[in-house]
Amino acid sequence: MNERDSETLAGFMEELGFTYEEDKLEAQVVVLNTCSVRENADQHFFGVLGQLKHSHEENPGKFVAVCGCMMQQQHIIDAVKKKYPWVNLVFGTHNIQEFPKLFKNAVEEHKRIVDVWEGSDTIAEGLPAKRLYNFKAYVSIMQGCNNFCSYCIVPYTRGRERSRKPEEIIKEITCLAKNGCKEVMLLGQNVNSYNGGISFAQLLREVDKIEGIERIRFMSSHPKDLSDELIDCFKDCKHLCHCFHLPVQSGSNAVLEKMNRRYTREKYFERVEALKAVCPDIAITTDIIVGFPGETEEDFEDTLDLVRRVRYDSAFTFIYSIRKGTPAAEWDNQVPEEVKHERFNRLIDVIHDIQEEQMKEYQDKVLPVLIEGTSKTNANMLTGRTETLKTVDLPGDISLVGKIVPVKIVKAQTFSLYGEIVDA
Repeated sequence: MNERDSETLAGFMEELGFTYEEDKLEAQVVVLNTCSVRENADQHFFGVLGQLKHSHEENPGKFVAVCGCMMQQQHIIDAVKKKYPWVNLVFGTHNIQEFPKLFKNAVEEHKRIVDVWEGSDTIAEGLPAKRLYNFKAYVSIMQGCNNFCSYCIVPYTRGRERSRKPEEIIKEITCLAKNGCKEVMLLGQNVNSYNGGISFAQLLREVDKIEGIERIRFMSSHPKDLSDELIDCFKDCKHLCHCFHLPVQSGSNAVLEKMNRRYTREKYFERVEALKAVCPDIAITTDIIVGFPGETEEDFEDTLDLVRRVRYDSAFTFIYSIRKGTPAAEWDNQVPEEVKHERFNRLIDVIHDIQEEQMKEYQDKVLPVLIEGTSKTNANMLTGRTETLKTVDLPGDISLVGKIVPVKIVKAQTFSLYGEIVDA
């Protein structure tokens, strides 16, 4: 979601006549778009501000703006005001469309501007975007969240759920397709609860009809809202990727209740089985939090058991971190750090073992791969993604970037695949 917002901010800067500078210390204008989901993101933000302080002292004309989720929290705003007086502009998640006006006012008036809205009932349409790629794109379909999981700061920083009109979404994706986009990722804090006058499943079916779009993805989904209607899309939609990110967070019913997730492990597993029944080759990924307040060893064993039963293709795993302003932050039954880390390591071992077994199943298969660019690990190789979001490195010419090509997997490893292009 923040990457998509950053594309909009970059689009605004281009419209104002600026060009991109890779080095933030050399840039004349720096816009820091922040995230508050995890503690290390907060720490990284203040670390970057510290780096920019020295750059600002050497170049007093440097302009620094901070925005995003962290700015929706008053204690963060207070810290920025007190410790970083050279920051020129502070704004939040609800008024990103105001950025050009705020920027011009701060420059012309030579004073700091702090303009953070508490909320919004609408989503601004028609904003510019400097897209990271021309062959794939993020498309935000809604903002906010109504779930209020006890550990999560998102409802407080992103506000209540607001859905875009389906015709605006279709218009955006149709335009992307005409400009060469082959893959879209529909974004929302909980796409399953999209309510723009039609259901999310109905929206998927409309996107599936758009000429030129060859791959449709979405994230993130809440298990409690996973309907049979949505599951049937994996059977009926030609371009919907067989890949589903379904955050479970914990395999313990006791912990799930404390998290306010509003489903049980049994219900979660039933939804997974329903997905696999309709789409046997579907790749399922998840989010898991280790060390939630009050988590016992038995609770953690329940999580390991669920992981082994579902057999996730991959998982984003997190050690619970206190988010000030959430209910769980005030609880006194916090799990000791050494216990969190020990459980985290055990979980990783189980996930990696399963992941390695899952990846071996791709050996010698021929799969369509969207070539995305040069490999991060080998500049002489290309890299791409399968429909199930597996990374594939392969030899090939840079002219293949943005194309979907048939690739035979010649080597399967735990985290990536190696392949060779074959004749179609």
